[in-house]
Amino acid sequence: MEELDPEIKIKILVEAAELFSRYGIRSVTMDDIARHLSMSKKTIYQFFKDKDEIVTLGTAAHMEREKVEFEEINKNASNAIEELAMVCHCMRKHISELNPSLLYDLQKYHPKAWSQYLQFKNDFIKNSIKNNLIDGKAQGYFRSEIDEDVMAIFRVEQVQLTFNDQVFPKNQYDFKSIQMQFFDHFVYGIVTDKGRALYEQYLKENNV
Repeated sequence: MEELDPEIKIKILVEAAELFSRYGIRSVTMDDIARHLSMSKKTIYQFFKDKDEIVTLGTAAHMEREKVEFEEINKNASNAIEELAMVCHCMRKHISELNPSLLYDLQKYHPKAWSQYLQFKNDFIKNSIKNNLIDGKAQGYFRSEIDEDVMAIFRVEQVQLTFNDQVFPKNQYDFKSIQMQFFDHFVYGIVTDKGRALYEQYLKENNV
């Protein structure tokens, strides 16, 4: 039996993930993926059992890329405020490419991938935010009285709320605007005067 090329499998995952992000998961069919890749469905089925497997593996790969990105930001940021500003920049870049129905589709139609996402959100993302809050308090940029565990949970749930079409119908609200308003609300709720001044300085320097 001929050995399958792993690079083709990775390409399918990457390109399918791009389609899911842009159009939502449910609306993208295997035919759409094949057409986008200019390959036959038969070729795709050599690598994947079905669409659910593509979604599950693609979600895992996406979360690994996000981990690398977050860890890179944490390593390169000189303080907690710069880390927040860099996260804000990444958010603006990613949100413009994201379909707001993505999480709903994941939850409703792909339970295994949804479970992976919840673990990622409740472990890695929450802990990244919590560590940033701890650092910021120690540096005098965040208010000393905030509970970093509570605020980390608040932030991850705040992000997820923006994907809820029952709360923010897509035909009435701009998804990117909601996300950035929520982020600003979170930041300005935790910073000291010193932290706010530095945060606004970073935004100005980076034309955000």
